[in-house]
Amino acid sequence: MKTINKISFNDIESIPQLVKDFLNQKIEGFENNTFSLDHFRQQIHLKKDSFSSEQRDVLFDVFERQLSELTLSSKQKENLGNLKLPNTFTITTGHQLNLFSGPVFFVYKILQTIKTCVYLKENFPDFNFVPIYWMASEDHDFVEINHFKTENNYYETNEISGGPVGRIQINDTYFISEFEKEFKDSVFGTELILMMKEAYKVGNTLTQAIKILVNRLFSEFGLLILDGDSRELKEKIKDVFKDELLQFSLQKTSKNKVDFLTEKYGKVQVNPRDINLFYLSETRDRIDFNGQKYIIVDTNIQFTEEEIIRELENHPERFSPNALMRPVYQEKVLPNLAYIGGNAEIMYWLELKDYFSKIKIPFPILIPRNSMLFLKEKTLGKIEKLDLKIEDFFQNFTVITNHKILKDNPVLKLLEEKEELLINNFAQLKVSAESTEKSFGNMVKAEEVRQLKSFKRMKKRLLHAEKIKQNELLERLENLFLDVHPSKTWQERVYNFSVFFSDYGYSWLENCLEEMVVQDSKLIIVAI
Repeated sequence: MKTINKISFNDIESIPQLVKDFLNQKIEGFENNTFSLDHFRQQIHLKKDSFSSEQRDVLFDVFERQLSELTLSSKQKENLGNLKLPNTFTITTGHQLNLFSGPVFFVYKILQTIKTCVYLKENFPDFNFVPIYWMASEDHDFVEINHFKTENNYYETNEISGGPVGRIQINDTYFISEFEKEFKDSVFGTELILMMKEAYKVGNTLTQAIKILVNRLFSEFGLLILDGDSRELKEKIKDVFKDELLQFSLQKTSKNKVDFLTEKYGKVQVNPRDINLFYLSETRDRIDFNGQKYIIVDTNIQFTEEEIIRELENHPERFSPNALMRPVYQEKVLPNLAYIGGNAEIMYWLELKDYFSKIKIPFPILIPRNSMLFLKEKTLGKIEKLDLKIEDFFQNFTVITNHKILKDNPVLKLLEEKEELLINNFAQLKVSAESTEKSFGNMVKAEEVRQLKSFKRMKKRLLHAEKIKQNELLERLENLFLDVHPSKTWQERVYNFSVFFSDYGYSWLENCLEEMVVQDSKLIIVAI
């Protein structure tokens, strides 16, 4: 494995402008929430002053109980013990409980979280930094997580769903036998298969499965795994939930930020609701207020104001944060400094800055995670033969393809020469026409537009004719694009980690960790 390029997000066309502006400190109010040692120094003091020893004791007890079924490494035990100390802080990432971890970026975001902790320890030796994976165990969209894909196959499981996915018990394990057929002859196939069988044993919940899998992969790095579906943790955020039920504070307080982001960037990632909480019964359903009663949507359950506050006091575990409230919950119960997430996650975190100020919780540093791309030497050879660069595949590839098809075309060259001549001639004519009479000047402008449209049509027809003529080249370009972008999207959003682990094992994880760039957001391209 050899890294051949690291491309800044600023140089990639498809990275949202909002994320680029955030990274470049061009969004007012977020300058101190980007990655820098000075910002981390500030964040350490902010969090130290707002996170009590009593909160640390509760967190330690929750971790100890939740991890009791796992075999912990010495590094994990050390990190767990350190959580009780006032000089210990966390760096967190979170993700859904996708089947066998889902797309491979799941692995990348965890590795970057681990490496960030190492980097911070090197720069702030008097403090401890613990990497945390927060399991989105309360999500209820099972269809979104019940599958994963390799280069050759699509795997899924079917279970009865509707409530929090983490509580679903595994019964359908047909995907394991199919997975075994694909990977039994791979170098590290046996390791993968045993990993899958241990995690997805019949009777395990999806929470247990992901916990076992993640621990197998990352225990030696000291990663701690946290399940937010916890009564003890929700006890610590009851006051925020109560305020949300009575005052609708998140939506009200975030309105200015949402309006600003919408006006400048077109839309926000997630729109706040009046109440940003779900209620957990047999299912997980949204809480709404009709002016008189609190309605649990799609059920017959209703509460008066007094009843729902009593329910919250007695059973906080039955209240579940939505996508926007979940960051608040996380920052309330962890001594956290930074969150590492994908572009979409970072975009909805930005909506919450004013709300964090209102409820007096320090808003964390936000880190758009690194992306990685593993390409075979054969694919890189094809790219080189076509006189392309890997960066070309992360720009507008249609434009690049068209340029390639028409490169050195004599007709195009002649058309462009005549078009430039036409523009120059009309420029001269317009000056004289406008000095003669306004309507005559307008007529000249209209004629220029008409003739330039004709050139545009001729170029389009020429491109179409050349694509037919050079069909073989076009097909090579299209196939090469799919080698880089399987299913026409980024590789990391399609393939499961097993595609790479099967050939390289734990050394692949080590290589990913080594190549991660914690101080900047980059696309890291590796030859295999």
